[in-house]
Amino acid sequence: MSPATPAVPRPALFCDRDGTLIRDAHYLRDPALVELLPGATDLLRAFAGAGYALIVVTNQSGIARGFLSESDYQAVRARLDALLAAQGLRLDASMHCPHEPGISGPCECRKPGTLLHRQAASQLELDVTRSVFVGDRWRDVAPARALGGRGILVPGPDTPSDEVEQARRDAEVVAELRDVTRLVLGAP
Repeated sequence: MSPATPAVPRPALFCDRDGTLIRDAHYLRDPALVELLPGATDLLRAFAGAGYALIVVTNQSGIARGFLSESDYQAVRARLDALLAAQGLRLDASMHCPHEPGISGPCECRKPGTLLHRQAASQLELDVTRSVFVGDRWRDVAPARALGGRGILVPGPDTPSDEVEQARRDAEVVAELRDVTRLVLGAP
């Protein structure tokens, strides 16, 4: 009997939440306001179908600022999960940083820090070097540079122009979520 071949760690799609998968309502605390952005479910479905783990990593400084509670965040997360489940989708992990450096001090989990990405990779046995990091701000895609993955910025109305320019130099920039699928998976 030959020894079992070790499983090859799968890549992940690391997505920002607000402004990438859902409309950015700024310090969202009301689950009724969760609204999926155009192309979000198609993006997740395509990457799940290609064998990627689906991970949300989000900064939620509103918790440290007192604009929302941890339970408010969890209720919004549950609403997102329910909307995705209605589309036949399930996130493999949803991770958040509740800190604001000016209030709670510096931390490694606030993007562009990579602690949450590394934790997800360890827990789910992921290959970050084959992973894709997508978001509407530079801090969302910057972890790709540190971890060896592929960063793709999808600018939204709140994306500063200097962050778009930085992403053009140090990552990739596309106009909309479906372009991420085309670029990475070659899907229509």
